[in-house]
Amino acid sequence: MPEVLTAVIDSTVLVSAFLTEGGVSAELLRYAREGVFLVFLSEDIVTETEHTLAYPRLRERYTYTDDDVADFLNRLRIAANLVDDIPHLMVVRDPNDDMVIATAVRAQVAYIVTRDNDLLSLQQYKDITIIRPEAFIAIVRERGRLIP
Repeated sequence: MPEVLTAVIDSTVLVSAFLTEGGVSAELLRYAREGVFLVFLSEDIVTETEHTLAYPRLRERYTYTDDDVADFLNRLRIAANLVDDIPHLMVVRDPNDDMVIATAVRAQVAYIVTRDNDLLSLQQYKDITIIRPEAFIAIVRERGRLIP
């Protein structure tokens, strides 16, 4: 039996999933809901996603309501394994990026899926591979074929 895929998905990917229903990020969340891989989040990542979706610039460009955002965040909390007791780490210059890494360390995941260039520039942190959603979905699709 193949090892279960595990990942932390950061807010850049979650926001993209919310805004672009037919995109790769949204497809990743569908795979997570179907159990093809396990997604881990912290409340900090969910909160950062919520704050990003509140930006006036996004609200002007995309049409969505506060209820749409609340529903999305609730569905995230249901689909994900929520991690708490996040360790304090200082790895990169942005504390929000450190929080993503700390969530991944606490959850002991194999991947961080992000569009954040600072995180992507690391490529690896300890045993955690940091990759773009497009690279991760290729792995998920291949693994999905292995599940009976």
